[in-house]
Amino acid sequence: MPSDLLNRRTFVASAAAGLSLAMLPLPAVALTEAGARNLVNNVVSEINRVIASGKSEAAMLRDFEKLFVRYADVPIMARYALGADARSASKAQMRNFTKAFQGYISRKYGRRFREFIGGEVTVKSARKIKAGYEIKSLVKLQGSAPFDVTFLVSDKSGKDKFYNMFIEGVNLLLTERTEIGAMLDRRKGDLNKLIADLSKAG
Repeated sequence: MPSDLLNRRTFVASAAAGLSLAMLPLPAVALTEAGARNLVNNVVSEINRVIASGKSEAAMLRDFEKLFVRYADVPIMARYALGADARSASKAQMRNFTKAFQGYISRKYGRRFREFIGGEVTVKSARKIKAGYEIKSLVKLQGSAPFDVTFLVSDKSGKDKFYNMFIEGVNLLLTERTEIGAMLDRRKGDLNKLIADLSKAG
């Protein structure tokens, strides 16, 4: 896989993955195409706001984690990333893994957000799918050729949130599942060790 493509995927994963911490629950309303489009546009606006804040990197990473939880369905993403081991994990382990996962994703991708300065994301199309909406967009970064990013948006959590992304056809959540699975294998399947290490990684 070409390094420039990897870099673009890593960056955009930041731009979306770094965005999901918690807001107060809203009344359940059926997801609409407009709502799904607005979610993607809001993600971009919030990233730009944090970048323009002039805060330290540590402070911006905390803000990115809050955004990650606000806009992404973190529990669903974390469970998928853990794979089959999520079924045997205790409730406490899943809670701790989810917390570690959101911090890991925010740190891993948040440090690349400065590449978004001057960037542009244009929503090109939206279509209904079984689990919500598929929002296709075109991303233009300075010094880089435009590339396609697809957001999958659902309201299963009770709020409109994205639960996966495809960057030039590459499934971001599947990529993280592969990486986290390898990390767990290196720890001989010890989930508690993975949680402890994931809390510091990224």
